Amino acid sequence: MEDELLAQRREKLDRLRSDGIDPFPHAFPGVEAIAAVRAAHQGLADGEETEVSHRVAGRIAARRGQGKMAFIDLVDRSGRIQLQARLDVLGAETHERLLNLDLGDLIGIDGTAFMSRRGELTLRVDGFTVLAKSLRPPPDKHHGLHDVETRYRQRELDLIANEESREVFVNRARIISAIRRALDDDGFVEVETPTLVSLYGGALAKPFTTHFNALHQDMYLRIATELYLKRLIVGGLERVYELGKNFRNEGLSPRHNPEFTMIEWYEAYADYLDETRRVEEVVCAAARAVDYQGELQLFEPWKRITLRDAILEQTGIDVLEHRERDALAAVIDAHPTHRIPTKDRTWPQLVDDLLGEFVEPTLQQPTFLMDYPVELSPFAKRHREIDGLTERFEAYICGIEIANAFTELNDPDDQRARFEAQVRYAGEGDEEAQPYDESYVRALEHGMPPTGGVGVGIDRLTMILTGRDTIREVILFPALRD
Repeated sequence: MEDELLAQRREKLDRLRSDGIDPFPHAFPGVEAIAAVRAAHQGLADGEETEVSHRVAGRIAARRGQGKMAFIDLVDRSGRIQLQARLDVLGAETHERLLNLDLGDLIGIDGTAFMSRRGELTLRVDGFTVLAKSLRPPPDKHHGLHDVETRYRQRELDLIANEESREVFVNRARIISAIRRALDDDGFVEVETPTLVSLYGGALAKPFTTHFNALHQDMYLRIATELYLKRLIVGGLERVYELGKNFRNEGLSPRHNPEFTMIEWYEAYADYLDETRRVEEVVCAAARAVDYQGELQLFEPWKRITLRDAILEQTGIDVLEHRERDALAAVIDAHPTHRIPTKDRTWPQLVDDLLGEFVEPTLQQPTFLMDYPVELSPFAKRHREIDGLTERFEAYICGIEIANAFTELNDPDDQRARFEAQVRYAGEGDEEAQPYDESYVRALEHGMPPTGGVGVGIDRLTMILTGRDTIREVILFPALRD
């Protein structure tokens, strides 16, 4: 059946060419967005005619009627509009050619606006141009495209069939623009740092490895932009941000894609408390950009709770009273809802396991989880009041971490000791431990001012603001098994 449909469409392609019509022309200038055409005629009464001509283009989504008069639905990114094709306007040959086109074909039309008696804005087709002959049928117009595997692998079909999917990705672009604008307006400079690096760093994660043939050495796709951006702070740029791709060699889940989009910003003379307020401002700007109307209390001051208190609240375990690995493991093993394997896990991994298992699912409304142990935070400055902690927070919404931030560690001797501790954790089996980066320590030795820094996950934030359940819904082409 499919082969027969493809053959019929190719026959129509050949017929267009034999009639001297180019089915794939170079351009069609002067096109208006359908939404703009609709907005221009909002006050038109039912049955009212105009002499206003418009040029629109898009994909044929539906067709009704034959003979002397037919109606076609044309769709572009901004919306849908009804076209009226009349034999007495177009002439027999042109009228027949228009009605012989297939669903999914791309056309451009020049037409005159009027309001139908049923109150539907319509363009009477005065002339049309085939812009691209579709050789494959579009997804079923009544049922749309619902097969998840097809939607992710052939996103173009998803976007053709599902207006909701198109709106998600338009909103994603609005979110990014709003965040950029908020930072730009406050004096930040957007920069670009290397994606291919000789030493990965700035996060606790496994990298993707490749090989640089010209240099005869292995290289990595970056897992974060942090260390390069802070070197720019050392250089005096003072307020910088980068929005781009990071890569982490981890599993797939509703919250994880190995290639993902982050924005990181750093500002001199600020600390992590300043950054809580900036995160609130940036997220609110993004929410306003998509006209967020959900139940999340994004526009109010967010809850703040320490990591220690959050774990204690949910488990009864005070991690700061059990600072040795074996002591914490014993308490976890004895817990009445024991669900965390402790064998071969380091102390920071056990704390992170408690966080992920018991605390994160409870953080539905916007929450800042504050003051992380130094073992979990190799780049955060030590807490100015509490020994053993750092000035670090993570922001959570809907049980999802959307941001990570520090008062940045700017003491080169302390940073060197933190790197050495990470090397020990790697020796104990932590595959995500941070490697030692001597060039970064050397940069700090030139002097970095007090600095606050934040990383926000664009994909996860888009999930939340558009009401999606999985990160694959907000990434145009998510990672999939072949």
